Amino acid sequence: MSASTVLATFVLVALGASGGGLATLTPLPLPFMLGSLIISAAVAMMLPHHLPEGYRFPQSLRLVFIATIGVMIGAQVTPELAALIPSMVVSLAALTVFVGLAHAGNFAIFYHLGGYDRATAFYSGTPGGLMESITMGEEAGANVAVLAMQQFLRIILVITLVPVGLSLWYGAPVGSAGGISFSPARAEQAVLSDLPLVVAVGATGLWIGLKLRLPAGQLTGPLFAAALLGLAGVGAPALPDWLLHVAQIVIGTSLGLRFIGLARSDLTRAIWLGLLSVTAMLTLGTVLALAVHGMTGTPFDVALISFAPGGITEMALVALSLNANPALVSAHHIYRIILTVVEISVLDKIRRRRGDAL
Repeated sequence: MSASTVLATFVLVALGASGGGLATLTPLPLPFMLGSLIISAAVAMMLPHHLPEGYRFPQSLRLVFIATIGVMIGAQVTPELAALIPSMVVSLAALTVFVGLAHAGNFAIFYHLGGYDRATAFYSGTPGGLMESITMGEEAGANVAVLAMQQFLRIILVITLVPVGLSLWYGAPVGSAGGISFSPARAEQAVLSDLPLVVAVGATGLWIGLKLRLPAGQLTGPLFAAALLGLAGVGAPALPDWLLHVAQIVIGTSLGLRFIGLARSDLTRAIWLGLLSVTAMLTLGTVLALAVHGMTGTPFDVALISFAPGGITEMALVALSLNANPALVSAHHIYRIILTVVEISVLDKIRRRRGDAL
């Protein structure tokens, strides 16, 4: 790696960190990732001539932090979470239907109405698993700039529309707008002593994922390794907040650099397609939430929050403001993300076996 590449990478990550820090002062979701992505995308679109000729963000650095995100997701699968499953059979079954129908509907929207290529439409349409979709989409040849933008728009629109809609319904603010904070106990307890376990699980999962050639093995390997460790009762590693912030900054910065050459018309198209997609998913979620409410007695608003394909943290904030069980809501969203990863992994494996193109 040349000195100019090292210097450019350092400057870009520093700029990304500043963007992430500024984004924490706004209502943006995933502020460190989205803030760093916005800054690096601005550099890529407006100042590409200031980058070294032929510059590419170091993939080895990106790989390490993708594995970190995998460990983070897998660490949320605990015996306590698994113990909640029997009480959620109906809602999880409905959520399984939601993932399949939402993904199929989104693919139709992005492919037939948006004119995206099949790979970009397929991975842009996943109703969860932002990082997993981007990683697998990149491997499948999707347009990563468009894919990343579409996935971020999904989260932004959902966590904006759902709290606003519920606030209008209740006549009072809910979610983060209600002044409630949500900090997982595992994150609060995370200390430097957890880092060796994080490294060990991440490295082992990364090796297994790449060795077995799992789809997006750099992410799914560490994810499943951490999940298995937690379910075995050993205790999955708790990641310090600062490590997750750094991971988001590095990944967001690397994603933003994919926006080189992206036209304004692409952004306009992504916004209206995102609105159409999110409206369709929330409509589907409303129908299924009503069905779950009728069959189990689960409050409709809690069921709706559990089906809304937004961020886990923000949906848990909304649940807290409704005096609902945030663990129950989070369990549904973790299941949605894992189910989405499994679904696209299986479909990708079938596609590769048949030699088909997305």
